[in-house]
Amino acid sequence: MSATLEAPELASRWGLFTHRDFRLLWAGQTVSRLGSSITSIALPLVAVLALDAGPQAVGLLTAAAWLPWLFFGLPAGVWVGRVPRRSVMIVCNLGSAALFASVPLASGLGVLTLTQLLAVAFLTGTAAVFFDAAFHAYLPELVPAEDLIEANAKLEGSASAANVAGRGLAGLTVQLLGAAAGLLADAVSFLIAAATLRAIRARPAATPAAALGTAAGAAPVAALEAPAREGLLREVREGLAFLWRDPYLRAFTLYGAAANFALAGGYQSVAALFLVRDAGIAPGWVGALASAGAVGGILGALVARPLCRRLGTARGLRIVLLTVSPVGLLMPLAGPGARAAFYVVGLFGVVAAVTLVNVVLSSFRQSYTPPALLTRVTAGAMVAGYTLIPLGALAAGALGDAVGTRATMWVMTTLLALCGALPLASPLRTLRDLPGRPGPTGSSSS
Repeated sequence: MSATLEAPELASRWGLFTHRDFRLLWAGQTVSRLGSSITSIALPLVAVLALDAGPQAVGLLTAAAWLPWLFFGLPAGVWVGRVPRRSVMIVCNLGSAALFASVPLASGLGVLTLTQLLAVAFLTGTAAVFFDAAFHAYLPELVPAEDLIEANAKLEGSASAANVAGRGLAGLTVQLLGAAAGLLADAVSFLIAAATLRAIRARPAATPAAALGTAAGAAPVAALEAPAREGLLREVREGLAFLWRDPYLRAFTLYGAAANFALAGGYQSVAALFLVRDAGIAPGWVGALASAGAVGGILGALVARPLCRRLGTARGLRIVLLTVSPVGLLMPLAGPGARAAFYVVGLFGVVAAVTLVNVVLSSFRQSYTPPALLTRVTAGAMVAGYTLIPLGALAAGALGDAVGTRATMWVMTTLLALCGALPLASPLRTLRDLPGRPGPTGSSSS
């Protein structure tokens, strides 16, 4: 059950920022995302500067951080559904803090090895799997369903701002204090996030399974209670069955997987090389261009709620997917001087669109999925999306060697634009608003 919010406060212009528990969650997550953004730059630099690692070793570090989704993603969705979400999140934050703090400690003692870095990347990636599965199920326990879009928008907006700021701080930290110091900053950010979670007062009560009704395309929810008495594989299958049989969740999961393949895997793996070698951008400007484009994430989060209120959640998604996502096709046109603006504008549009879509789809999944299935459905969607990231990177690398990075950018940005049509393979194409719960026909108001 969601924590009770005071109506007068909700009516204020500050919205959920007047809700103490959400404010704590938001602050902790913002600080944590800032630290993680620093680590995304600092961790590979530790390998390169402290251990003289080559491209293959740096690639292994990236893979080590994503592999836990393949191994633990689906079981995490089952296990997290059995225990208090907040406790899982606190433990994951504390474990990540200890792991990242071990790197500067080992570096200072002169005993740091690549094996330790790989272990830290893999174990913190494992903690992220369990944390994310718990977090996406915890948010609807903390705020009412009608406020989920606002909550996700605020979280995504601050995360985008943290990513922009974190890249700049990473460069400054590495230059002044060394690469290992960046990981220490991330360790502190995890401790702060754990402390804010610990300070949250709300203790959500478990929702009785009998009150959840029957989910469309799945077994009666009453049959899903008492997960401790069911086998792990059976529970995983039930979550995947609901995810695949529901027309909305299936279409959105396919979109997320394809978009991650094209954007997070394919485009990002060749972007820096494209900018320097093909577009003629000075290496020192690559990070600045990425940060300028990433500001689009802040805009996407800011407009998500008003856009959905004015146009409807389904109609707003259709418009963004079909009109804003294709702006990414400007990026392959980038070149020296003023032509660098093509890259910034294209990236700005893509990041804005992806952030807005993530806000709406996360809110929809959290309010639409029966609570007894939420952690399993969330984990299934994340596994489908995240495991395609390394495949996208491998495909882009092979394509880049074969036809060049500019042609690869055209392929990946075109694929990303085409991904926007996947959600239209669901009833989304005829609705004004996405449905609030599963039904026998999946119908909603138009």
